[in-house]
Amino acid sequence: MATRLPPLNALRAFEASARNRSFSRAADELAVTPAAISHQIKGLEEYLGAKLFRRAKRTLMLTEAGQTLLPGIRKGFAAFYAAMAEFGHHDESGFLTVAVTPSFAAKWLVHRIEHFNIAYPEVDIRISTGMGLADYAREGIEIGVRFGRGDYEGLVTEHLLSNEMQPVCSPRLLGGGRRLERPEDLANFTLLHDDGQRGQEAVPDWAMWLRAAGVAGVDAARGLRFDTAGAAQNAALEGVGVALGRTTLVTDDIDAGRLIYPFDLVLPSEFGYWIVYTENSIKRPKVKAFRDWLKAEAWAYEEAHNGAAAAEVAELAE
Repeated sequence: MATRLPPLNALRAFEASARNRSFSRAADELAVTPAAISHQIKGLEEYLGAKLFRRAKRTLMLTEAGQTLLPGIRKGFAAFYAAMAEFGHHDESGFLTVAVTPSFAAKWLVHRIEHFNIAYPEVDIRISTGMGLADYAREGIEIGVRFGRGDYEGLVTEHLLSNEMQPVCSPRLLGGGRRLERPEDLANFTLLHDDGQRGQEAVPDWAMWLRAAGVAGVDAARGLRFDTAGAAQNAALEGVGVALGRTTLVTDDIDAGRLIYPFDLVLPSEFGYWIVYTENSIKRPKVKAFRDWLKAEAWAYEEAHNGAAAAEVAELAE
């Protein structure tokens, strides 16, 4: 007998026929015709060089050769089913690789990720950070969050969070009699720049904010430059200067009093945060669970802060 295995369909036909004691019932179970089952059994018998079934009183019976073969075949199919069950468990648990920008990870995601850990303790999150566009298939990334316009070729995108730009600084920066009451006062402070999206016309920078504020006497090019929004924000936290903060990233520090908005002028931005994933990955339960959790956290975040803003407007109106 050849060392290669017979066709899997023939082995399935044999096991189903032996269990049902009927070619017809085996055909119904496997959604094929009785003739197809008979053909597969005949081919298997020719391959093995032995008869596997005999008929007795309208019942299909196993020959001695068939009885010898059946336990091993059943054991083999049981191993197949166990492997698929184990894979299904892996699909719902284990590691989940999430790609995000360093700033989003540090300033938004890590403050909330414990909520996901509590809800899905069987999933271990691996956070991959980087400024470049990751190759999801090659790098094994299953889902991510990107900052941009949402046009990412080869990936499904869902809007997560909108973003605006507003100056922020540490309250400590204003100690010692230093005044930051009008935009013109920025001439006396260090401007902190986020160059991570430099060259993108849709992302407001200091020059655009100062122009919108009607300020002509402040040099928008001077100051310290950083390659991420989070680094510029950290410098602001340390009292180094004034950063043009992404409202999505600075809100937690604003709420905690670590940062303040010295001015009310806010610039809208076409860039926002987007959930991205491949069409196939979202079929996996743990990927879908993380996607749904992100959207729920974003909704709660926007509800809380939009509600607070509305209450503040109403209070001022009174």
